[in-house]
Amino acid sequence: MEELQWIQEVRSGNKQAYAHIINKYKNQLYGTIVRMTKNPQDAQDLVQEAFIKVYRQLDKYDEKGSFSSWLYRVAMNHCMDEFRKKKYQMQQSEIGENNIINTNHPEVIFLKKEKQRQLERLIATLPNDERLIILLRYVNELSYDEISDLVEVPLSTVRNKLHRAKKKLRDRVRHEGGNFNELSCDR
Repeated sequence: MEELQWIQEVRSGNKQAYAHIINKYKNQLYGTIVRMTKNPQDAQDLVQEAFIKVYRQLDKYDEKGSFSSWLYRVAMNHCMDEFRKKKYQMQQSEIGENNIINTNHPEVIFLKKEKQRQLERLIATLPNDERLIILLRYVNELSYDEISDLVEVPLSTVRNKLHRAKKKLRDRVRHEGGNFNELSCDR
């Protein structure tokens, strides 16, 4: 695995190898954090701080588990610490349209943007802990076990929070008249 090679190079003093790790994970990490904060500038700052923290703690990675799970745990712990320190309230605003996938057909673009806006708005209404688990599962595609390790709660709690969050989202979609097939099936 090339990331283990990069880690070894960084540990041996090659600081440039860390750029490979950043490039591999920065977009996913930013995507999760911007959805948590609803503020692109705050998210950029938190991602940079998280990568600094990961770099400083790289010697603590024991190579037993997945590096990506370890990196996310360090980054999410940093974010949660910052949220607590600043009594940060995750804002209920929408993410900018530049984060939505673009296709060539105007009607498809419009429908995707509308669906994305509605889903972002619905997710933003969830409690912070449920929102984080939804984002880690469906945006970052982490397994239940990885999420459990990352947020340091039992696997059963992850399943319950995910189930409750999806039920809340389904109920709100039905109430608002939307349709999200993604919410009806477990992935």
